[in-house]
Amino acid sequence: MNRYLDISREVKEALASGKPVVALESTIISHGMPYPQNVETALQVEKIIRENGAVPATIAIIGGRLKAGLTPEEIDYLGKTGTAVAKASRRDLPVLVAKGMDGATTVTTTMMIAHMAGISVFATGGIGGVHRGAETTMDISADLEELAQTPVMVICAGAKSILDLGLTLEYLETKGVTVIGYGTKELPAFYTRRSGFAVDYELDTPEELAKAFYVKRALGMQGGMLVTNPIPEEYAMDADVINAAIEKAVEESKALGIHGKETTPFLLAKIKDITGGDSLASNIQLVYNNARLAARTAKALCEMT
Repeated sequence: MNRYLDISREVKEALASGKPVVALESTIISHGMPYPQNVETALQVEKIIRENGAVPATIAIIGGRLKAGLTPEEIDYLGKTGTAVAKASRRDLPVLVAKGMDGATTVTTTMMIAHMAGISVFATGGIGGVHRGAETTMDISADLEELAQTPVMVICAGAKSILDLGLTLEYLETKGVTVIGYGTKELPAFYTRRSGFAVDYELDTPEELAKAFYVKRALGMQGGMLVTNPIPEEYAMDADVINAAIEKAVEESKALGIHGKETTPFLLAKIKDITGGDSLASNIQLVYNNARLAARTAKALCEMT
């Protein structure tokens, strides 16, 4: 085991006994939602995973230690501290650990730490990707590179609709990452169920998802697998409304010169304000939906292995 990694007793016992475990990120707690909704959501996600037969492992960096499985008190600490906690991507890990600092893990670092701990399935809201205008800014999320090299299945509601979805899919194809639509042939766009872009394959059950990932590993293939799970119909936002809000938020971020890892938190907060909080409510529900599917898929994967 990595000398800088702490696995909680519950997660360690589950892994040792072959029980399903689902990794969860912590950036959604510190940077994705306001307090106390962030903590309430994180604890509810853990509850949903347990109700669906798996053990949750919320991941973060606390005091320079890589944590796989947080206590409720640690989750509350991250929620209250908010954006004062560093948003930790791959490049940040060495310094945060060396200096004994805290870090909220992105999709990238959650995948890394989950793999170190032996966790194969990870539920999140949406992945990062190729940002709009990346042909000149080169602003491309590290999430895509991590999917290409780290063997973890990521279950999400698609790429965040603030991104260039077409270029994001092209990048994933180049990197050899299989993109699966759960019950859909079309890439979900986070707040909405459709984007107009096709995924590689449609699979319809957790068992099918588990088998695809099992076979990928059995073939000795590198990298992860991306499962895109559409937001439930009753919580999906009107495409025209959310797209108008996104356009407005993107223009404001350009005017303010916001770029890099500050882009996504700024845009999500601005969209929440523009939509009067509707986008936050949708965000919470899609995370719950992904947690359910991840728990069932992890359970099916354990039964196969």
